[in-house]
Amino acid sequence: MATMIEENGPSTHEQSGVSPSYQARQKLEGLLNKNMRIRMTDGRTLVGLFLCTDRDCNVILGSAQEFLKSTDTFSQGEPRVLGLAMIPGHHVVSIEVEADSLEDAQGFGVNH
Repeated sequence: MATMIEENGPSTHEQSGVSPSYQARQKLEGLLNKNMRIRMTDGRTLVGLFLCTDRDCNVILGSAQEFLKSTDTFSQGEPRVLGLAMIPGHHVVSIEVEADSLEDAQGFGVNH
């Protein structure tokens, strides 16, 4: 039996392996407090620490900075400091994780 954590609390399901939703949750938990770059539909890019997300794919970034033009690295451009920022899921175009913040890059396709 595998224990699966759901939004309403833990529940037990008999399965031969680990469910895909559990694996996805584990990957997301591995990204917590990592530097992330999120490109938005209006052309802005926000860079900050990944704090949480929800079912609607809204993302909360801490210590966020806003860049008006897309940047090739996490430190280019002239940022506007936002602090804590919520990005609505329907405005997210792409999400990138800074490779240096992934010491345990297993399963994320990051080459060091």
